[in-house]
Amino acid sequence: MALVLFLVIVALVLGIIGVLVEGLFFLLILGVAVFLADVAYAALHWRRTGRRPVR
Repeated sequence: MALVLFLVIVALVLGIIGVLVEGLFFLLILGVAVFLADVAYAALHWRRTGRRPVR
C-alpha cells in the first residue's frame, strides 16, 4: 500500500511540475504514465490478495 501511495505522489509532483514549468511538458506525460502504471499494479495486487480462502 505504501508503494501505491508513493507512486501516486510521484505522479502528482511530476504532473504539476510538467504543467507549471515551460518546456517540461514531457514530465506531465511521464506523470500520467506513472499514474496509469500504478493503477494497473494496484488493481492486479488487490485482485490477487482478495481471493484468499476464508478459514
